[in-house]
Amino acid sequence: MTVGTVTPDIASWPPLDDDKQAPGRQLFDWVAGGDGPRLCLLRGAEGSGKSGLLAWLLAGTVGRPELTVHATVPSEGLTTESFAWELGRQLGYGPLSPGRLLDQVGADERPLLILVPDLHRAGAGPADLPSAAPETLVAELLEPLLALPHLRAAVEVGTSGLLAADGVEVVDLGEADGQGTGQASYAELVAAVPRTADGRPDWSQAPDMVLRRVLDKALCANDQGAAVRGLLADPGFLVHGSATALTAALTDERIPVPGRLREVWRRAAPELTAYHTDSAERAALLHAAAVDTDPDLTEYLRPLAHRHWWSAVWARRALHVSALALVPGVERGLLASDPTGRLRTYDVGSGAELGGTASPSVGASDGAAAPSGRPTFVQPRSVAPRDARSALVLDRSDALLPLVTEDDPTAAFALERIAEHHGAAALAGEESLVTALGSGGTRSPYAVVGDRGGTVHVWSLGEYQDAPRSCHVHEQPVTAVTCVDTADGLTLTFSAGADGSVRLWETASAEPMPVPVQQRRYLVTALAAADTPVGPVLAVAWSDGELHLWHVLSGEVRVLPLLRPCDALSLTPEGLLLVGDPEGLYAVRLRLDALREL
Repeated sequence: MTVGTVTPDIASWPPLDDDKQAPGRQLFDWVAGGDGPRLCLLRGAEGSGKSGLLAWLLAGTVGRPELTVHATVPSEGLTTESFAWELGRQLGYGPLSPGRLLDQVGADERPLLILVPDLHRAGAGPADLPSAAPETLVAELLEPLLALPHLRAAVEVGTSGLLAADGVEVVDLGEADGQGTGQASYAELVAAVPRTADGRPDWSQAPDMVLRRVLDKALCANDQGAAVRGLLADPGFLVHGSATALTAALTDERIPVPGRLREVWRRAAPELTAYHTDSAERAALLHAAAVDTDPDLTEYLRPLAHRHWWSAVWARRALHVSALALVPGVERGLLASDPTGRLRTYDVGSGAELGGTASPSVGASDGAAAPSGRPTFVQPRSVAPRDARSALVLDRSDALLPLVTEDDPTAAFALERIAEHHGAAALAGEESLVTALGSGGTRSPYAVVGDRGGTVHVWSLGEYQDAPRSCHVHEQPVTAVTCVDTADGLTLTFSAGADGSVRLWETASAEPMPVPVQQRRYLVTALAAADTPVGPVLAVAWSDGELHLWHVLSGEVRVLPLLRPCDALSLTPEGLLLVGDPEGLYAVRLRLDALREL
């Protein structure tokens, strides 16, 4: 909670029914006070209004900076893992495992306030597994969170004995006239699902209550697992059914699954369980996870995924990527480096390997020449190609190195000149140490260099320059850079700083834009830009697992969820986004017109 100098006035909040005035005032006083117990339990029978009171509290804090709710995690059907994913998302860390979440919250300097509706309904999966009981979530995650001195929580526990009531605030709403729901059998729930013309369940039209509960009821059915197997073999249910229930069921290795569904689902589960994910995006996420893993599921989901504004095209999960860049002069050519320093060129449309590239790594490819005086083993963390045979490389040791073959003295001279320029500058002052390298340009290739002092330098790789165009863009070290030349002759340079700002500088001008393109409390892990048929587009990968696509001319931003943290990006003018990390490389087709349809 953030408490300002002004105490909030409950009279300005949404009105409450007469019977909720007293518990509402008690909850409000607990939140606004800040000096009492760090845990508030909302107790009461089903239908007594506990969840409604938390919703009232949340609504009242909107627009009041003196009172901030940092996360609200409805817990019905959540396990320890899926609760951690959602809480991590809302706190801005991205979906994290329970252990990593505890570390992040422990290191967070904010005083945090979280709301937890329906804790007594938590748990999912087979009843004989710990994940089915809310007590597991309490013991594995909630109690460790509540032990942190800077975290406060209001938790709905029903009439259960979850969480000790000693020394805590208790808001008791007592009994209610409402009656329990959810007693329908599996057969009754399935009977409520509309059918397609050929008699199959149409899960896209199923009532929400059925989608949330039918898998749990199937797990209890006395049919030797036939109901569960039928649901897991139905891709329509995979797209529309409860993602949290599916996640819990698929962790049980005793349940047989078709193909490699368990592996595919596990890959996509942190994003599939996000509350903002609709069925179209669920199909796109599940399809992206299935590509290069489960051919049958991939083919079934392809038409559904292609209806979305983005969809996966191909994946190479065995290709571990540390650096990525489009190759100037090579149609559909993509240069990728793995963590060992091996560089190869791939076809952007299919992911097929086109061949080796000169590399300073020992034995990485035939004909490679390690630059004189340079280390013989290089681990590129970013790369700026001049052409198919030469490039500038930023090594993980922060050295800027030329990558050339022995029979190309022109490229060697140009790239050595850039490396020597920045090497000499770094020796003269630590603020000039290179911290980022990017590429760009369709008519003429560029290398973009960012340094510790926040300055961005743009070099033409197509013609000799004695010195770069430079501009002090950031007040913090530069973490990522890229550039794009547009149809009207502009060269737009984008850069990210360690303070979470993304800036735009048109290299012919003296100053960058006066305000950041974006400013967030997370780090940018990769940038890519392209001049597309709808105008320049910038892709920004963030450390919290989000990828933002910025349509430069309109200023509109779309968010593409990432299945894994991104280390390297490239974007083609046709709207093919290439995403790389140590676990693989994959391509996503963007529907470019959707970027300006918000």
